[in-house]
Amino acid sequence: MLGNFSYSNPTKLYFGDDALSFLPKELEHYGDRVMLTYGGGSIKRNGIYDAVIRVLKDAGKEVFEDPGVMSNPTVQKLYEGCRIARENNVDLILAVGGGSTIDYAKAVSVSAWCNEDPWEKYYLRMEDVDNRIIPVGSVLTMVGTGSEMNGGSVITNHEQKLKIGHVFGDNVMPKFSILNPKYTFTVPKYQMVAGIYDIFNHICEQYFSGTDDNTSDYLAEALMKSVVHASRIAVKNPEDYEARSNLMWCATWALNTLIAKGKATDWEVHMIGQAIGAYTDATHGMTLAAVSLPYYRHIMPYGLAKFARFAKAVWDVRTESMTEAEAAAAGLAAMEDWMKDIGVVLHAKELGVTEEMLDGIAGATFLFDGGYKALTREEVVEILKESL
Repeated sequence: MLGNFSYSNPTKLYFGDDALSFLPKELEHYGDRVMLTYGGGSIKRNGIYDAVIRVLKDAGKEVFEDPGVMSNPTVQKLYEGCRIARENNVDLILAVGGGSTIDYAKAVSVSAWCNEDPWEKYYLRMEDVDNRIIPVGSVLTMVGTGSEMNGGSVITNHEQKLKIGHVFGDNVMPKFSILNPKYTFTVPKYQMVAGIYDIFNHICEQYFSGTDDNTSDYLAEALMKSVVHASRIAVKNPEDYEARSNLMWCATWALNTLIAKGKATDWEVHMIGQAIGAYTDATHGMTLAAVSLPYYRHIMPYGLAKFARFAKAVWDVRTESMTEAEAAAAGLAAMEDWMKDIGVVLHAKELGVTEEMLDGIAGATFLFDGGYKALTREEVVEILKESL
């Protein structure tokens, strides 16, 4: 049965190929000083930058640019963004890009006016925000993280070899997000596929837990089937609007807190993947793909019923003549086949992980107990060895 919960999500979404036309209306709610943050320059090559700048200028906004957000935003970049936002007393941070850019914008929004080190306060001590927050809006150009409709923000500290996410509350979620599937067409295939697996694993992290019958798991199964179907089409034709729009919409609903309601959640794949990212700076979705199968095979005996259900409900495995253990294994085999089909990384060594790193990565992995098996550090090492 569903546990007790409350649900709120204040982000307003504009979805479709005319979504940017609603940006002027949203800009009316904020002051004249806008910080425009984006990544390495792809939005200038594909024309999105020019379109956004035109809207900002027509709205009479003074724009302060903050380019160069990397795929794993660093604490040093966070400090730089805080300086730009604070010195120019910006009224709105507009993030144009994928999840990393939006994560970064949220981090800046809570950190610019923080009276102490935001890394210490928000990412190490995990404290609540008690200072001025700069509103954030987003124009999404790459799907995967769901950052456009959640309070999550992941920052990397290479010096400390830590990659940590803080899930902030409603007051930090983007006030609005512009979602045009066509903006994702020019994303390189490697990044597109990494984002697809990120979507899928977000759902898995909320699905593989609990033994009760609850609506959240049925929603999760439907989302997973949609991701699998659309991904196969998008990999063959990246400009298939229907497939890309379905992936974009799935990504948003995979991690806007809806399907986590009323149940426990796992998140250990993300914790191991983020620790790998802290050591290698590898693409986030690929770190998840590299450790997922070893992790799920490790915990499968402790949640056999759900893994067997996963095989039948998501992968259409004919399980009638199988034992529960056989069905569970068949489901993960079907998932592996799909992962191979779309071209994700299946081995951590492809991301630069070496045996010498394993103890350090395990030490940087946060251990949770919401899934079917609470891991020990030694088990994390074993999973990492399997992932190589």
